[in-house]
Amino acid sequence: MPTTKAARAKAASPTRTAYLVLGMHRSGTSAVTQVLALAGAALPQNVMAGDEHNARGYFEPWKIALFNDQRLRAGGTAWDDAFAFPYKPLAAKPERDWLTRGEALFGEEYGDALFPLLKDPRVTVLMPFWRHVMADLEVGVRCVIPVRHPLAVAGSLARRNGFAPEKSVLVWTAYMLAAEAYTRDLPRAFVSYDGLLRDWRGEVARIEAAHGAPLPKMTDAAAKAIGEFLTPELRHNDADGGLAGLGWAGALTAKVLAWFEAASTGKAPPATALDATAAELARRAREMGPLVSPVTRDLDVVRAELTEVRQRMDFETTRARRLEAELEALKRECAEAERHLDALLAAG
Repeated sequence: MPTTKAARAKAASPTRTAYLVLGMHRSGTSAVTQVLALAGAALPQNVMAGDEHNARGYFEPWKIALFNDQRLRAGGTAWDDAFAFPYKPLAAKPERDWLTRGEALFGEEYGDALFPLLKDPRVTVLMPFWRHVMADLEVGVRCVIPVRHPLAVAGSLARRNGFAPEKSVLVWTAYMLAAEAYTRDLPRAFVSYDGLLRDWRGEVARIEAAHGAPLPKMTDAAAKAIGEFLTPELRHNDADGGLAGLGWAGALTAKVLAWFEAASTGKAPPATALDATAAELARRAREMGPLVSPVTRDLDVVRAELTEVRQRMDFETTRARRLEAELEALKRECAEAERHLDALLAAG
């Protein structure tokens, strides 16, 4: 369909710009998101609460996270699929239906925010889908990609999910390959997670330089809040051991890690090395695919659906408790106001 010159200019210069935090789960995405939020980017309406695995909060839209889980299942994959990259679109009609739902959900969560802040690691492997959503909504995109050692991620996932290290590093590899491949033509910044904890001002400066734009509202108050938030306690898991002991999975991951460590210092090598690794991962997926039985796939789907139900119950329970606490606070304020009024009447 032909477009007018004015329409093309509008699409090229969107009035709104979203910050997307991409990368693997447990890779420092929550810390980066809070930094961006304190610096003026807008969090969603429904933010996932903290838990024993991340007491300070995840800062991600739990409704969009559940939506992403459903979309991944519709495509025959899941958030912890080591072969979720590359993205596999659905047929045109169902894909359009999902896009329409995604656009509506984005509107519900962010309203007219000028700088919406979207952090859900699943967006990384669904990036072609969410780029389409942003284009339809005429929202520009700036990406921030935290880089954390995959063995630190594996340690966290072993405690939280019971994953073997081989699986965790392969999932890390798939997510990082997706984060790089799907953002080559976008403003993007690679941020060292350890560097963020050591010198957050330096990392923020690198984000702004990579984006060619300042963060929306980096005030003195925001800087103070960021400094108070980024404490050494955020480094929960160190990278113990080496990748060499994890066989071919560790060898693939080591190549990707080397590229991202260089990128996080501003010295990214050509992406051809990542393309070769992606081809090797695809070959492994073809070899291993027949080993996954239909029964295993069905069990994985049921397990994912049960997890989603539990998450939704947890979210609704947390919201109900918050509303209950707010109601109790209002009751106390009303009682105090009544006492004050009684005292005034008595004095009069």
